[in-house]
Amino acid sequence: MLDRLQSLADRYEKLSELLCDPDVANDTKKLRDYSKEQSDLQPAYEAYTEYKKVIEELEAAKAMQAEKLDDEMREMVKMEIEELSVRQQELEEQIRILLLPKDPNDDKNVIVEIRGAAGGDEAALFAADLYRMYTRFADNQGWKVDVMDVNESDLGGFKEIIFMINGRGAYSKMKYESGAHRVQRIPATESGGRIHTSTSTVAVMPEAEEVDVEILDKDIRVDTFCSSGAGGQSVNTTKSAVRVTHIPTGIVATCQDGKSQNSNKEKALQVLRARISDMMRQEEEAKYAGERKSKVGTGDRSERIRTYNFPQSRVTDHRIGLTVHKLDQVMNGDIEEFVSALTLAEQAEMMDKGE
Repeated sequence: MLDRLQSLADRYEKLSELLCDPDVANDTKKLRDYSKEQSDLQPAYEAYTEYKKVIEELEAAKAMQAEKLDDEMREMVKMEIEELSVRQQELEEQIRILLLPKDPNDDKNVIVEIRGAAGGDEAALFAADLYRMYTRFADNQGWKVDVMDVNESDLGGFKEIIFMINGRGAYSKMKYESGAHRVQRIPATESGGRIHTSTSTVAVMPEAEEVDVEILDKDIRVDTFCSSGAGGQSVNTTKSAVRVTHIPTGIVATCQDGKSQNSNKEKALQVLRARISDMMRQEEEAKYAGERKSKVGTGDRSERIRTYNFPQSRVTDHRIGLTVHKLDQVMNGDIEEFVSALTLAEQAEMMDKGE
């Protein structure tokens, strides 16, 4: 581990030199790439720098302990050794986590798809609640939300909504949200006061750049049509809505949120690239499903991951058995406790496997 850390520290310091080089400063791509690489290495570099300092101080304290000291000084040295030993263990644990393989998609923007599933109008209303929850979470993180396509229900819910979250680290925190979200509550349409169970599905995909997924013009079919609103009524008499079909895979992406046909086409292509990339990733992971299946979930949108029980103000994540009794705060975007717990669970699993 120490050899790896020293190699990392050497690279970090080399990057500092490169970033001061005028040739690099005048090369936008190199400047961006080196800055990002150094930023990624910085937490481990700082932890390793402190770790070396703690080890030096610990050795010095132990050497002092071997000398002839009065009782008061001996007690002070003993306390210092205990404190430094605890800090050493903390840093070793922190460094082990920092050295775990990082998901290359963690820093990317995400495309999120929410659909009402079982439960009709109530599922669509819950899909709208989930959308609000994620937009408020994004606001708290300083991220930007951009709606790409929406299909509203008659009661104001969403049969489907697709949106992008722009912000560094968006995928690292949002990736655990893929799956089926179950709600238990009395629907607004229920006159008898009975609790109903409905579900909405969430799919979170990292944004795929053009260099990640190449889409050739000959491989797509572009159709234009008038956008529509709740219940299917026309809300736009111009053909600004765009549907793009990827012929080799049959994957389709639609965007009708903007008034510009070109803008809608670009957004539809963004969704298309993300879906194609997601399909390729899932196919690759399926090859290793038996040995690689994660305790925190496979990301399969059919897997039930969380239950929101309104009568009891309870939210339970079934993957890690975490239950909180603060449903109002969660629905208002406070999902950090779940994100942190799921991240820790995944890190613990990776360390158990020795990755």
